[in-house]
Amino acid sequence: METTMQQRREAVVTGRTMRYRPLNLARWIIWGLTAFLMLVMPLFFSGGFAITLMSQMGIMIIFALSYNMLLGQTGMLSFGHAVYAGLGAFIAIHVLNMVGAGKVWLPVSLLPVVGGLAGAFFGVLFGYVTTKKSGTTFAMITMGIGEMVFASSLMFPDFFGGEGGISTNRMVGDPLFGITYGPGRQVYYLIAVWCLLSMVAMYAWTQTPLGRIANAVRDNPERVEFIGYNTQRVRYLVLILSAFFAGISGALSAINFEIVSAENVSAVRSGGVLLAAFIGGAGVFFGPVIGAVVFILFAVALSDLTKAWLLYLGLFFVLMVMFVPGGIASVLMMQVPLLARGKLRRMLPDYGRAAAAGLVLLAAVILTVELVYKVQVDSANGTAMSLFRIGFDAGTVTPWLVAAALWVAGLLACRAARTRVSATWDKVQAEMAGGTA
Repeated sequence: METTMQQRREAVVTGRTMRYRPLNLARWIIWGLTAFLMLVMPLFFSGGFAITLMSQMGIMIIFALSYNMLLGQTGMLSFGHAVYAGLGAFIAIHVLNMVGAGKVWLPVSLLPVVGGLAGAFFGVLFGYVTTKKSGTTFAMITMGIGEMVFASSLMFPDFFGGEGGISTNRMVGDPLFGITYGPGRQVYYLIAVWCLLSMVAMYAWTQTPLGRIANAVRDNPERVEFIGYNTQRVRYLVLILSAFFAGISGALSAINFEIVSAENVSAVRSGGVLLAAFIGGAGVFFGPVIGAVVFILFAVALSDLTKAWLLYLGLFFVLMVMFVPGGIASVLMMQVPLLARGKLRRMLPDYGRAAAAGLVLLAAVILTVELVYKVQVDSANGTAMSLFRIGFDAGTVTPWLVAAALWVAGLLACRAARTRVSATWDKVQAEMAGGTA
């Protein structure tokens, strides 16, 4: 007893405080489930296309999270983030070719480190200029640098490979434990490991003093300057770290596709990662993860089904901006208080009706788009077409009448469902505010 009192007195004298911090079980469960899903998904989706799809999702997740370090965490809108991923990919593929030629020794598993360091180097180089300004000016400068690098890809063919790009062979060096990175599944697991490590590292960064002051720079840069911090230096450091992780994604892309071209540094790729971060929700850490998955589903899976996939992506983005500006993650986060208070089950029936109405409206959109595309773009091959395994002729009036009926039914159902969801939501919120069980 005397020893305990003495320790307490020493703690008070030295200014130390003894606190008990409980284990954050939910966080461990989420990260554990993430790792488990990455591990078992190839066992359930073992097809070549599925493996390729999941590999691209892993690469895009790293890329989107690195971009969100700028946009969501620090409030820096960039139109040229593909520069760091693309240049990291070019450096990585050159090093991989040198490994294949026997000039240097490096395991393929560590090639993402090379891409990350390359991305960080160019982050140091370009970030010193771009972070001198903030806001719209920063966005315009990043766009200019992106266009400059893209134009350079045709001016320096020895480095960028010209229009054809640079190809490589990832199966170099001696196999380690039988791993050659020839099969797509082995490449997927390499990407999954680096994706998980990068996600953990970027989340850990958000808990550091630099991550916290980056949030302050995003919310109120004037006050940050007033308390003595250099906001330009904060933005500069964040951009370098963001470029490092973007370079990792670029190196993984080089390993996965075994080719890097000017497209990797193009404005299209920079716009893609912006869409992914916004769709998922830049205000929540896991938002870009959701956005990356959705974007790859549009760009890879949907593009394999229809040539009008860009139109669908554009419509989806417009609807997100109009009705869910916080992204998909914001909608999910709104349900957490309801789940904690046991109120979510009250919303489920109305959510189900809204989902059914949305499916009807979605069917109307798909049918209309495909009919217009067939008649206006692909009519040279005839007007006969198939949708959802149903064959019909786009040149007849019947499918157009069906589309019109779906539009009317979908719009009316969505309007009714929205009214019911809003009414139930207000009742549930009133009950929670009043403490009603």
